[in-house]
Amino acid sequence: MGLRITTLSENTANRGMLAEWGLSFLIETDGINILFDTGGGISASHNADALGIDLGRVDKIILSHGHPDHTGGLKQVLRKINKEIEIIAHPDIWSAKCRRHQGKADKPMGIPFPRPELESLGARFKLTTEPLKITDRILTSGEIPMTNDFEELDSGLFVKEDTGFQPDELNDDLALVIKTEVGLVVILGCAHHGIINTLYHAQKLTGIKPIHAVLGGAHLLDVPQERIRLTVKALKELDVKKLGLCHCTSLPATCVLAREFGERFFFNNTGTVTELP
Repeated sequence: MGLRITTLSENTANRGMLAEWGLSFLIETDGINILFDTGGGISASHNADALGIDLGRVDKIILSHGHPDHTGGLKQVLRKINKEIEIIAHPDIWSAKCRRHQGKADKPMGIPFPRPELESLGARFKLTTEPLKITDRILTSGEIPMTNDFEELDSGLFVKEDTGFQPDELNDDLALVIKTEVGLVVILGCAHHGIINTLYHAQKLTGIKPIHAVLGGAHLLDVPQERIRLTVKALKELDVKKLGLCHCTSLPATCVLAREFGERFFFNNTGTVTELP
């Protein structure tokens, strides 16, 4: 059965769409409609309307992690869905996340709504640290191990605990993995644990080596050029056929990827529709 992925929210937009710092994908396949992340605010809901997409047809929501640019659209989306709906995520989405910079006020980085408010709108949270099978072809990654020596966590992210601020290990970072006849399709949120670590994990999880397509954020903002070089090298070794990277990949890294991968790379703006086998 074919796979259709619509980018409902991203930092840049095709004509007639609303751009917003954040990310949201609608994945349609196997008779199921999955909303992966909800953008940072009104964009996913607005753009669904502009594209003639009825969010009431969404069967499940998956949250890649708890940051507000991926969860800030939850209220708007839940109002449009207008029914009880399962939301799959890691328990740490509810951690008291923040960004800390010396000399600046702490910036909240958690879900911007109380859980009871979302539940009153129909949200039914299924929280797990493990991979979760959704259909015979679709599963979540669960926690992603950091196995290479060049991908690192963002050092400015913390969690406020009773004992004080602790570095955020971002264990809630997850991806969506879809098995197709031509290889794996991997949907990323921000890939805080690293795009390459995520792809290695998807291969190990499924026992499938070919990776046909990777879409989403690769978290290459403000990283050393050497990390971008090693990322390009690893992607070439993995022989990824399609790259639709966006959001937190950053414009400089995106330009490098576009140059290095040519026709295999596409700019995954809001409103982009990707059809795959």
